[in-house]
This record gives sequence, C-alpha cells and structure tokens, in this order.
Amino acid sequence: MAHSRLIENFLFACSLATLLAGGISAISDNPQIAAYFWMIGTVGVLVWLVIGIGVALSKGIIGLDVIAAFSMVGSIYLGELLTGNVIAVMFAGGQLLEAIAQSRARREMTALLARSPRNATRYEGQSLVSVKIEDIRVGDHLLIRPGDVLPVDGIASRGKVLLDESVMTGESVPVEHPIGDRLYSGVTNSGGAFDMVAATDAAGSTYAAIIRMVTAAEQQKAPMARLADRYALGLFGFTACLASLAWLLSGDAMRVLAVFVVATPCPLIVAVPVAIVSGLSRCAKIGVLVKNGGALEALAAASSLLFDKTGTITVGEPSVLQVLIDPEGNETDVIKMVGSLAQGSSNSVSKALSEYAARSATPVTIPSRVVEVPGEGISGEIEGHPVHFGTYDFVSKHVRQSGWMEVAATIVAQQDGLIAAIGIDGQMVGLVMFHDAIRPEAASVLRALRRCGINRIGLLTGDRRQVAEAVANGLFFDHIEAGATPAGKVKVVLREKKFAVVAMVGDGVNDAPALAAANVGIALGAKGVGASAEAADIVVLIDHLDPLPEIFRIAQSSFGIARQSVLVGIGLSTLGMLVAALGYLRPIDGAVFQEMIDVATILNALRALHIKLLS
Repeated sequence: MAHSRLIENFLFACSLATLLAGGISAISDNPQIAAYFWMIGTVGVLVWLVIGIGVALSKGIIGLDVIAAFSMVGSIYLGELLTGNVIAVMFAGGQLLEAIAQSRARREMTALLARSPRNATRYEGQSLVSVKIEDIRVGDHLLIRPGDVLPVDGIASRGKVLLDESVMTGESVPVEHPIGDRLYSGVTNSGGAFDMVAATDAAGSTYAAIIRMVTAAEQQKAPMARLADRYALGLFGFTACLASLAWLLSGDAMRVLAVFVVATPCPLIVAVPVAIVSGLSRCAKIGVLVKNGGALEALAAASSLLFDKTGTITVGEPSVLQVLIDPEGNETDVIKMVGSLAQGSSNSVSKALSEYAARSATPVTIPSRVVEVPGEGISGEIEGHPVHFGTYDFVSKHVRQSGWMEVAATIVAQQDGLIAAIGIDGQMVGLVMFHDAIRPEAASVLRALRRCGINRIGLLTGDRRQVAEAVANGLFFDHIEAGATPAGKVKVVLREKKFAVVAMVGDGVNDAPALAAANVGIALGAKGVGASAEAADIVVLIDHLDPLPEIFRIAQSSFGIARQSVLVGIGLSTLGMLVAALGYLRPIDGAVFQEMIDVATILNALRALHIKLLS
C-alpha cells in the first residue's frame, strides 16, 4: 500500500513537471520539445494505469479507470499530446486527492493504531523489569506509571487509579476506578502510578481486539463502493455508444476523444469511498467502532431495531432496591456489618451491597475469616460478630428460628426478584431486595431513534413476560419477545428481516448469534470485547445507549452525501459528454471540466466528517 502510494505521488509530480516543461517549451516556440515532454508525462501515467487495469481484470473486475486509459491512448493516437498530459495530471492528481481525503477521514481510526504500547513494567520478585507486551501473562503484577497506556486488561490492585478513557469512549473527563475494578487496555493513566494484575495477555486484550476490528474495517469495501465497480461496464458502454454516435454524425475524431475525456474519471469511484470512510471516522470520534462500510450502509437502511434487555436496556448488574430490617434491629449497625462482609467477595451482588453501604455513609471495617460458597453466600466475622449474607436457605442454616425469620420467609416467597438475607450473631436480621435498573437514558434514546426513522422497535429477553413488561413499561416498544433462548432470538431476527432491514443491539454471549443474524449487529462493548462484540458489525465503546441515535444519523447522512455526490457528478459528466458529442467542447476543455467535477464531488463527500449530531 505504501509502495503503491509512493509511485502514485511520483507519477503525479512527474506528469505535472512534464506539463509545465512542455508549456514553457511551447511558449519558447519549441513545439517538438513540448510534444516530447507531454508524451513522456502521458505515457508514464498510462503504463501505471494499464498495469492496474490488468491486475483488476485478472480478478474479474472491470473498473472505471478503463475510460481514462482510452482517453490517453486516443490523445496520443490523434496527436493531442497536451490533452493527454492534462488527463494524466488530472488522473494522478485525483488519485492523490482521494488518498489525502481518505487519510483525513480515517484519522480518528488510525489514531488507535499509533497508540499501541510496546513495553510494560512488570514486578519480578523485588525488582521492576521492562518487558515486551507479548511476554505479559495472566496473573502478572504490573506497574502502570503516569502517562502509560494500559498494555492489557487487568484488575486494579494498589494505588489511586485515574484513567483518561477518551480514546476508547469519547469521554473527556478522567475516570476514577476503585481497587478491584476491571481496567481495559488502550486507555491512559492520567493520575499517579498504580499496580494492576493482568487479566489477559496482549492478544486477548480489549485493545488488541479493537485494533483487529479497525484493521478489518480499513481493508473492506462497502457494498455501495463495490457497486461502483459494477457500473463500470455500463458507463463505459454508454460512453462508447455516445462517442460512436458523435463519429457517425460528424466523422470528427476529436468529438470522440472529447466524449471519453469528459467521462474520465467518473466521480463515482472517488466520492463513495471518501464519504464512507468519513462516516466511519465520525463514528469513531464519538466512541463507536464500525467494522466496515457495509455495516454503515445497512445501518443507513435499517427501519427495524431489536434490543436485548439485560445489560442493554437495563444496566446489567444488580443494585440495591430496598433493605428490610428486623424492627428490633439497628439499621445502621446491620448495614455496616453486612457491607463490611460484602467487601470480601467479588460477586456482583456483594459488590452492589458494598457500594450501597458506602453510599449510606456507613463506615465499614475489614472482615476476617471470610468463607464464600459460590452461588449461595458468604460468611465471616466483623469485630468479633459472626455475619452471614446470601440466599435465604444459606443464611437459614447459620441462624436460629425466630418470629421475624418467618416474616422474612413469607416476603421471600411472595417476591419475584433477587432477594438476599442477612444473619448476625445467629439471628436473621434483614433482607436485601435487588433489581436490574433500567438505564436512565433508555427512554430518550428510544424517542431519538424513532426520529431517525426507526419505525419498529422490539425488546428481546430470556426472562418471563411479566418481568419484560415491567422493564418495557413507559418505553413504548412495538413488540416484546419474552422467554427467548439464543436460538429463539435468531428466529425473531430472521422473522423481522422478511419485512425490513434489521439492526440488533446486545451485549452478552447469548446475543452473539442474533447479532450475527441481523443485517447489522450492534454490541455494547464497554465492559470488554467478547463474543458479542466479535460477532457484531458495530461496537459501542461507551457504557450507555446515547451514541445509538447518533450513529444512525451519521450512517444516513454519509450515504445521503455519497449518493448526492454520485448523482450530481454523473449528471454533470453526462451533460459535458453531450456537449462534447455536439462539438462544443474541445478535449482539453473537457479534461479541465471533468477534474472540476471530481474535486467538487470529493469536497462534497468530505462533508460527512462534519455531520451535525443530535445532541
């Protein structure tokens, strides 16, 4: 790629130099030397162009560059060497301008590649050693210095953690993480030094997965861009027919040449990729990675959207809804003790309770003799008091029968959600009710999506219908699909695809098949790039839904701009070809006119970089 670009830059410089040298020679009354310079400029670009056409034909592709080749050959044959050199300069310049435009458009995407760390600092005994990130293994203890880019995913183990996550999420404010929090690679330490335990190796890190997606995105062409190549034969045929008609009516070979010159090169091959890459870059700037242009095109056409429930419409983690305490107990003391015990577990329920205790301004202490039974509960001592926290059955095994325990049993039997019991000093003293909270932005996002033209929105969940309807209340979904297995979600997606272009939003492993089945799959990947993000076409790197309406708008606007550029460009080219066929446009004038069209369409396509967002 770099070698090819270097040759193209060289050819543009040489063709421009020969054009100027020939012009000076012509002014100096040396027409033979001028013709010599113009011939060199034309032939150099023509040889490179013919080689490219040959490579494309070997792959079964007929590109629009064929028209440019015919124009140069015709210019040489008819002795219009100045016209040929101008076409060569315009063609090479168009390739260079397209490269510059695409380079500018993918700036935010390639910034990820440039930030990739090469080394990390690892604890080895009492020493610190600099190691290549490829040598990092799960469980290694790493020192993250100020300004370091996190090399792998890990767990914060010591020190104050303050991270600049803007490159991954678009969030400009540094984020503080507590000890034990999961940290993701690719972000920058904007605070002091801290320690981290590696949770992945370099290849398995979030950042590495994103880099693979970016690389794939840059290598793929969108269906609309590929469609431009399919138009080549038809457009060449139209050009040839019009040129033949001009010859039959006038017998003037210059008219034939002028028709081909005006058709060279068609803006279709320039405007579309520039607009697409601009759209990809615009999405990357707001923390959304679109893997390829095809996904952006499908997103622009989507009118049906399906949401997974858990972790997508809801937060995906339990939070404390209510704490019920035995009337004879002291609520502050109970929350202090159970909150202290919960620190000893990494279970999401215990973590939620620990955070609740911290928000309650209850001072917690360090637990001792902590024993956890996975899936059941945790036991330990707080200031000499035995404390138990977990399922009702688990706590019942460690406490004595009491009147309030029977009340607790009745409450547990009547409730549908997650409930945990608390036991202290052999007595059941409380119940904690948890729920998976609806994302606060969900309602506003759904309203914004409808304004973007999404006219059918559904909720998919494996939960019971009663739970699904409770979550959907007030969010105005068009349909709810409850009790859906991963296979069931795929069936719903395939059913919807019969009537519309379907987008699917999810975050879990069980969503991966449905994301792959949809026309465009969108994964919420802020908590790690797993199976869902690998299966999806688009990954939202921010842990909220706000970017969704924005990317729909970007996709729609990008392809609207691309189509506009193509239609206007082809319309002007067709008009110019007709004028040339009638003999009112000389070949040299046609070359300049066509290049003006190309420049205008490229500049118009770059408008996709500045699409106005909804917020």
